Amino acid sequence: MVLIIKERATLEQVEQMLQTLGIYIKIAVDIERGMLAGGGEKHAYCEAALLEDGSKQRDIWGADWTPFNQSIAYESIINIRPSQNNRSMVIQNSEIRERVKQIAQELIGGYEPEIR
Repeated sequence: MVLIIKERATLEQVEQMLQTLGIYIKIAVDIERGMLAGGGEKHAYCEAALLEDGSKQRDIWGADWTPFNQSIAYESIINIRPSQNNRSMVIQNSEIRERVKQIAQELIGGYEPEIR
């Protein structure tokens, strides 16, 4: 289930986003609008939800959020952007990585969902 999160998520929303993969959440973060979409099997599903909501492609970056240890991985196929000097699945720009982390922590961080 992909949810668009524009303000601090509830524990229930985090658990809903975890339902697909169980231990981590695929997220797409709009670094300009300060929001994210999370859940689902692919980052592309989250990206599509943000685009439909009015985000611009160049502002959306993919990552994985693991709530059990509050960690983030900056790797996603949607991050391959030669036009933005990102030729890798990993976000290369440290400022973009930091912004993605900040938004994820603010919106979905701090929760310790029950392991099922």
